[in-house]
Amino acid sequence: MNGMNTMLGRWLLGLMIAMLMVPLQSQAQSQTPEEMIRVNVESLMADLEGRKDYYANNLGELEELVDSNLDQVADFRYIGASVMGSYFRNASPEQRSRFVDVFRQTLIDTYTRGLVTFDYDELRVLDTQQAQRYDDQASVAMEVVANNGEVYPVSYSLRLSDGKWRVVNVIVNGINLGLTFRNQFDQAMRDNNRDYDAVINGWSPEVGVDELEQGGDA
Repeated sequence: MNGMNTMLGRWLLGLMIAMLMVPLQSQAQSQTPEEMIRVNVESLMADLEGRKDYYANNLGELEELVDSNLDQVADFRYIGASVMGSYFRNASPEQRSRFVDVFRQTLIDTYTRGLVTFDYDELRVLDTQQAQRYDDQASVAMEVVANNGEVYPVSYSLRLSDGKWRVVNVIVNGINLGLTFRNQFDQAMRDNNRDYDAVINGWSPEVGVDELEQGGDA
C-alpha cells in the first residue's frame, strides 16, 4: 500500500467526518434531507477554499471546529448504540455514554488530518435521488471526484429525530462504515472476553484503505 493510497483512504474518511461539522442553525426545519446535505457540501467547500494549507498547519483548530459542531447534525447516541449492537443491552449507562464519547473522539482524531492532505476536483450531490420509503428515514447520494478522475459514491443515511434530520450512517464506495465498525466492536469483545471497559479503552476504529478504493457490498 503506497503513501498516496493511504492518503486517499484517510481523506475519504476525513471528508465523511468533516461533512458532518457544518452548522445547520440557519436551515429551516422544512428542508429535505437532500437540501440539508447539499447546503453542507457548499458550506464546507466555502470554508475550506484557500485554507487547506492553514488548517494543515493548525490541525487543532480544525479538530475543534469539527468537535464543536458534530452534535448539530449527527445522532451519536444512536450511532453508538448501533455500533455496540447486541452488546448495548448489557452495558451500563456509564459504559454506553463513555463509548459514545470515545467513538466520536477517535474519529475526529484519526480522520481530521486526512481532510487537508488530499486534492479533489469536485463534490456533488446527485440531482436524482431515491424516493423516501419511510417518513422518518432517508438517504442522500453524492459523489467525490478525485484529481485522477476516479469517482467515489457516497450515501448518507439519516433519521428524523425531534423534528430534525440527523446523520446516522455513511456508505463510502459500497463500504458500510456503520456495519464495519459494528463488526470491529464485536470482534474486540470476543478478543477481550467481553470486557466492556477494555474494549472501550482500546477502541480505535479502522477501515482498510484497499476496501474503500475497491468497494464492497452495502
